[in-house]
Amino acid sequence: MFVLAPLHSSGLFAFHGLTIVALFGIVAGMVVISDHPAALGFMLLGVIANAAVILLRLLYPPSPYNIIILATGWLAIALTLGAVIAHAVFRRGRVTYHRIVGAILLYLLIGLGFGTLFVFLGLWLPDAFKGMNFEDDSALASSVYYLSFVTLTSTGYGDIIPVHPMARSLCNVESVIGQLYPATLLARLVTLELRDQGS
Repeated sequence: MFVLAPLHSSGLFAFHGLTIVALFGIVAGMVVISDHPAALGFMLLGVIANAAVILLRLLYPPSPYNIIILATGWLAIALTLGAVIAHAVFRRGRVTYHRIVGAILLYLLIGLGFGTLFVFLGLWLPDAFKGMNFEDDSALASSVYYLSFVTLTSTGYGDIIPVHPMARSLCNVESVIGQLYPATLLARLVTLELRDQGS
């Protein structure tokens, strides 16, 4: 999100291929974490959606359908990987380095998921956000992830602004989650550690 999305926005085709390679790495990591067939199926659908859009962009002119396919694929990835990682992070057991890294990844997946929801909202309500265009170009992903993370962290630089009530509401939900998640996570990890020390 912080390297490939900005490079992808440069429009160079090589970075489209790097996105697919990164997705295969994510799927490989998913295989290590969970062998649940449904989870692997949803992850593969996300990879296929990304590969299909790369192919469609090579063969046909830009289309809003490409954005819908990509956003659906990334939402499937964020929800599936998020569910698997949330189960691993919040279950009972010893607090380890891997659990803490998983908690950070889950926080990033929340930002990714809301970024895809912003895409759906921006396509449905074209004037929902001021400062961002929802066109099939390589800069859209970088813009929506930027908006998502400045909202999640309550930074709010003000260069992209939600103007429609639905957009504002979605940003409010993400902002509240961004504040509550670290507190909830910290409380859970401290409880697990104290329980582990007590036994």
